[in-house]
Amino acid sequence: MYLGMDIGTSGVKAVLVSEAGAIVATAARELALSHPAPLWSEQDPDAWVDAGIGAVDDLASRHPPEVAQVRGIGLSGQMHGATLLGVDGRPLRPAILWNDGRSQAECGELERRCPSLHAIAGNLAMPGFTAPKLMWVARHEPDVFERVAKVLLPKAYVRYRLTGEMVEDMSDAAGTLWLDVGQRRWSAELLNATGLDLHHMPRLVEGSEASAVLAPDIAQRWGMAKNVVVAGGAGDCAASAIGLGAIAPGDAFLSLGTSGVVFRVTDRFAPAPASAVHAFCHALPGLWHQMGVMLSAAASLAWLAGVMETPAAALLAPLGDRVDGPSPIKFLPYLDGERTPHNDAAASGAFVGLRGSTGRGQMVQAVLEGVAFAARDNLAALSAASGPIAEVDLVGGGSRSPLWAQICADVLGIPVHRVEEGEVGAALGAARLGRLAVTGESPAQVCIRPRRLASFVPRASIASAYDKAYRRWRELYPALKESL
Repeated sequence: MYLGMDIGTSGVKAVLVSEAGAIVATAARELALSHPAPLWSEQDPDAWVDAGIGAVDDLASRHPPEVAQVRGIGLSGQMHGATLLGVDGRPLRPAILWNDGRSQAECGELERRCPSLHAIAGNLAMPGFTAPKLMWVARHEPDVFERVAKVLLPKAYVRYRLTGEMVEDMSDAAGTLWLDVGQRRWSAELLNATGLDLHHMPRLVEGSEASAVLAPDIAQRWGMAKNVVVAGGAGDCAASAIGLGAIAPGDAFLSLGTSGVVFRVTDRFAPAPASAVHAFCHALPGLWHQMGVMLSAAASLAWLAGVMETPAAALLAPLGDRVDGPSPIKFLPYLDGERTPHNDAAASGAFVGLRGSTGRGQMVQAVLEGVAFAARDNLAALSAASGPIAEVDLVGGGSRSPLWAQICADVLGIPVHRVEEGEVGAALGAARLGRLAVTGESPAQVCIRPRRLASFVPRASIASAYDKAYRRWRELYPALKESL
């Protein structure tokens, strides 16, 4: 048996996977976000640990014989979060998350300090990344910065609490702006540009390598053996790729989670910072990947559901499984700013075209379409960087909706496939990495593709209408940026 744990933004998921690769059971715990100031997004690091332990407690109580057989654990996590630890290993402040936009000024300063940033890190300096967050702390909370002994990412902090070891994998480390992504090692030059050095960083391993052993008290709590291996694991997107079997160059998927991602595997370090495309290490040795990132995907629908005080499923139900054309109104899903292609932490969301006759269904449809249009922006950026993408698998919470899948197919103009276990892809991928760390098997034997549940293809007449709507939608961001 193998266990995967995904430390997400809105919650933690744990999945128990058999030797045959089948999902035996899942468990989840919710997490709360804090927004103490405009553009700020924070979480209590200990809440990740409590939620993770609680989720596995649930599995252990319901499936004690299976949990007792666990040989390997893999961790997946939300990327970029700055978890600052003192010499005692305790957090010095709440973690600053991936969707925090406070460090825009520091991004410009980092670009000026380190002209070689793009060549080494393969990415633009964006507020979502970890390095600018530390520069913000140094400027605005110098007493905290002076006490920083280690900087960990979210899943690395959970690993530390579960094993006592401070270790990070290549895929998550690539999202800090401190990694030499091509060489897969920390960059002293990039660290020095932010006032840090190699001593502030955890040890690096590949995602499929053993990183530590589960602490005896935690193993005893869950009824496991004393030698359970914890793998390097992966950032959430790379872990989802492992869960989808996306381990060959050209494999691609679309994730509609809290954030949205268009992901493609590459066999080399292929940076494309001019179009705000991310170039990161994959979770397996010798592989990299490119990503286009939307900061608010399923989060946009969750926001609307909260405003309307109606569950998201109830908002979607009246629309059925498909629509016959674009909504008459438009929605910009930039509720937390945007990365690809705009790199604008100050970008704002908007409804455009509202009238007295506008109904709730038109607004719901506009949100789904706005996210799909943003995904098309990302698809275009990746296509320009390294060639077209012919089809994508669909994962994340948004993959539950056939309506959204069809809208994505019509907007993107390529087939979109809903896959089995698409909602737990990152946790499944983490479990697979846990297995690889124990067995040393070939990734191709373990990282098999899930069964496709349904395929959605572009409908010619509808796709043509969406093509026109997308071109009008693209005019909104520059127009509104000038007026806000």
